[in-house]
Amino acid sequence: MKRILATLAVLALSASAVLAHDFTLGDLKIHHPASKATLPGQPVAGGFMTITNTAAVADRLVSIAAPDVSDDVQIHEMAMENDVMKMRQLADGVELPAGAKVELKPGGLHVMFMKIKHPLKEGDKFKATLNFEKAGKIDVDFKVEAAKPAAKEGEAASGDHSAHGG
Repeated sequence: MKRILATLAVLALSASAVLAHDFTLGDLKIHHPASKATLPGQPVAGGFMTITNTAAVADRLVSIAAPDVSDDVQIHEMAMENDVMKMRQLADGVELPAGAKVELKPGGLHVMFMKIKHPLKEGDKFKATLNFEKAGKIDVDFKVEAAKPAAKEGEAASGDHSAHGG
């Protein structure tokens, strides 16, 4: 029984390593850039990733370009203000403090691909260029994942961007 459990644990870790993908630019580690599949006619898509800044100085993600998907890629923040969830574009980008990990995820900081040129299909990937204030630019691949992964009991599925018309 222990051998079976150990084998299952190794397979699970191997599967997660295959699903994740990482990119490095100097002291910045970009983990698993991903988006969600969209429906035909859906005007926007979200983008998510984790960025770890291992440097002794802060940096900033200032812009993202993904010309095959959208000519208008924005960095957004969702936050509670007076018990109301508000979303706003961060014109100055996202601060990446020295030695910190910043998550771009549903319900918080995230990327918005506005007026997408075509539906994003699960299993596809697309290129994007991340532009950092100090580290410069890096090309990454965004993997397109299931539109709404199964939510844990009592939780809403992630990736809802209905406030953007999608």
